[in-house]
Amino acid sequence: MNGLAVHELPAASASWRIALPHSTAAVPLARALVRTALAELEHGADSDTAELLTAELVANAVEHTVGDSPIELVVELLPSGCRVEVHDPDPAPPGDLTVPVGKVPDPWQEHGRGLLLIRTLSSSCGHRPTESGKAVWFRLPALTPGGARQA
Repeated sequence: MNGLAVHELPAASASWRIALPHSTAAVPLARALVRTALAELEHGADSDTAELLTAELVANAVEHTVGDSPIELVVELLPSGCRVEVHDPDPAPPGDLTVPVGKVPDPWQEHGRGLLLIRTLSSSCGHRPTESGKAVWFRLPALTPGGARQA
């Protein structure tokens, strides 16, 4: 299913947790899990945006951490929307997750847009330390039956 999935929202939360390989193969696996989770539960969140932002988080975890420890993907569906977390073994915080004031990205730069996309397209995002490294997360609001995001 592509595009907006607008259906009845789950009354209670549901979550999935999966270990992904520390390789670029993790990116399409993560996208597929998010797409399936949103479609199978007929969850009212923007599945295209959820897939895109998940791919950015997983790609960052693969690119910016060393070793072969698995990356963990956590997808949580809530009545208010969805929350996606990516856990990696590096305790260092990610790049800036706040909206830069007066800073315009270089249009010719090939990297560095992932966190900008996450900041711009999610309703909230952040990171937190974990026992084995860190978790970087974003939230997307549920969509109303007309397709608009809930406040």
